[in-house]
Amino acid sequence: MIKPVGSDTLQPRFVYDDAQRDALAHEAESLPSVVISSQAAGNAVMMGAGYFNPLKGYMRLADALGAAENMTLTDGSFFPVPVLCLVPDLSPVGDAKRIALRDPNVEGNPVLAVMDVESVEEVSDEQMALMTEKVYRTMDPEHPGVAAFNGQGRYALSGPIQVLNFSYFATDFPDTFRTAVEIRNEIQERGWKKIVAFQTRNPMHLAHEELCHMAMERLGCDGLVIHMLLGKLKPGDIPAPVRDAAIRKMVELYFPPNSAMVTGYGFDMLYAGPREAVLHAYFRQNMGATHFIIGRDHAGVGDYYGAFDAQTIFDDEVPKGALAIEIFKADHTAWSKKLNKVVMMCEAPDHAKEDFVLLSGTKVREMLGKGIAPPKEFSRPEVAQILIDYYQSLN
Repeated sequence: MIKPVGSDTLQPRFVYDDAQRDALAHEAESLPSVVISSQAAGNAVMMGAGYFNPLKGYMRLADALGAAENMTLTDGSFFPVPVLCLVPDLSPVGDAKRIALRDPNVEGNPVLAVMDVESVEEVSDEQMALMTEKVYRTMDPEHPGVAAFNGQGRYALSGPIQVLNFSYFATDFPDTFRTAVEIRNEIQERGWKKIVAFQTRNPMHLAHEELCHMAMERLGCDGLVIHMLLGKLKPGDIPAPVRDAAIRKMVELYFPPNSAMVTGYGFDMLYAGPREAVLHAYFRQNMGATHFIIGRDHAGVGDYYGAFDAQTIFDDEVPKGALAIEIFKADHTAWSKKLNKVVMMCEAPDHAKEDFVLLSGTKVREMLGKGIAPPKEFSRPEVAQILIDYYQSLN
């Protein structure tokens, strides 16, 4: 099985021993505590679940700057983005060396993790600007990732953490949320050797489904992990339970038995395009995938990134040998009226735009809201029905 990044075995920060976890939870109630940002909470969940292996906690400023500038930490190890715990106010923490981190996304702000504070550093405007520009490739405050990153505060708390729970992800999505540890174990149980992962934050239309079949066939994979984002999205995105139901229906009807797993992970989308694509590949290797599909405008938003920047970054910027996972580079896929099947558009050079069935997201949402299923060349009817029911429930 493919090794995790940076170690022979996964080193998740979740405390699996029940007695130890109970003792920590009890201790945490008497510790100074701070309600952290949603982004920092997502980072804790990812470290707890083993996805950010081998990180033991939040980065010091020097490591965060190194991750942003050249994807390299001060000890020479690879990590593609800063993993910070930024807070706006230090008064709840004082000079404590051990603190409780409280969850901003769960009512009552329960303790999410306990942290040994190794350093408290103030981040300058110049340093924030450098990290923002390097990771997001823009300083535009309208970019949702830029706004979230810069809205957290300017004090960086760093040090190892022990994670007590997986926030709302494990409770709200018990059938879908899986840690990297659990996915590795299931891959092993299923006997898969070559595994391709597919990232999604949307329901899967026919083109996505066919792209997964294409990747599996061309790579000779015996397993597919559909790995959906369960964290905070931007307004207008379809809620995770609806996406989950739609994807499960597609897998049930259109994939052979024991060929696809439907899973999810807890994290707030960065919308950082190319840099986030590298992060996505990083944690897919940690969960046991040998290959990862990266398509057009992966993890992008608006017009901030070029259509294939998320693919070329692996050739141009990721240090050689940093990742063992291989990238399956995909173009936009769509139904060809000429060939009567879904194709990658770059593989149909004799086609004009009108030779494909192409519908904008706006058009599809409009149709679904009116109870009209998109054409079968665009969406499976059983999947469309789940989405119609959701959109009509909003009226």
